Amino acid sequence: MRTLPAALASHIRADATTLCTCWRVIRTDGQVLGFTDHDRDLTLLDTYFHAASGFSASDAQAETGLAVPSSEVAGAFSSDVITEADLIAGRYDGARIEVYRVNWQDVSQYLLLKVQQMGEVKRQSGQFSAELRSFAARLGQPQGRTLGRRCDAAFGDRRCGLDLSAAGRSVNVTVVAMTAPDRLTVSRLDGYRDDAFRYGRLTVKSGAEAGRVSDIETSRASPNGVELTLWLPLETLLSRGDALTLTIGCDKSFATCRDSFGNAANFRGFPHMPGTDFAYSYISGQVNHDGSALFT
Repeated sequence: MRTLPAALASHIRADATTLCTCWRVIRTDGQVLGFTDHDRDLTLLDTYFHAASGFSASDAQAETGLAVPSSEVAGAFSSDVITEADLIAGRYDGARIEVYRVNWQDVSQYLLLKVQQMGEVKRQSGQFSAELRSFAARLGQPQGRTLGRRCDAAFGDRRCGLDLSAAGRSVNVTVVAMTAPDRLTVSRLDGYRDDAFRYGRLTVKSGAEAGRVSDIETSRASPNGVELTLWLPLETLLSRGDALTLTIGCDKSFATCRDSFGNAANFRGFPHMPGTDFAYSYISGQVNHDGSALFT
């Protein structure tokens, strides 16, 4: 049961109240932003809450038990603080949202209503709406490992163990041209074969999209450099001269892990696991079923 501060409780019991809602947004990059539906800017908890930011709240749904309550904020890109470019770049994905009820005449009177996480964000014609999810939503996310023939580690992470900053595994380039949202040409690379960066990653190091990460589908030599195709198109085109870092990729097969990287000891898949073709096959006297490896 929530206990109201004495001063705020006394204000709420009055005939007229001066209450507003404030949202404190803590992005995954550590930046803290404040927004309020009041018509004046407020300062609370060492955070500046911007008015006229276009934020408005929908009715919240609350349920007992482990059901996941949700609500929504909506508005327009009318503030210099929240921009469409930041939303496109994913800088608000997974942000922590603290919702406060505040007496705007005396901001020392406030109450933390709930803490939520920003979920799906929709954009259309200069407007946005963002779903706010309870942290109970994490209970519905898949946990644990999926058993399969291919490795389930992220290439270069702690479980994989490979150092992607080692020579030959990453390279710095610049954008020469971007002809489509999923296709761009970067400066020439010597010593790398075609598709050396297939399944790799592109990280933007400078320019308006700095920090953006995208997965590479193919990399092929072209007359002007190296042409990259991305798995998913970018919503904002990169500019000529933007600095990028490319890292090589891995197709997650045991053969690649063993032969290309010498990392078989850290392979996180199950290459000898029978497939569905074996599971539905008939017993044959010509096959030895002694528990030994089916594939080598």
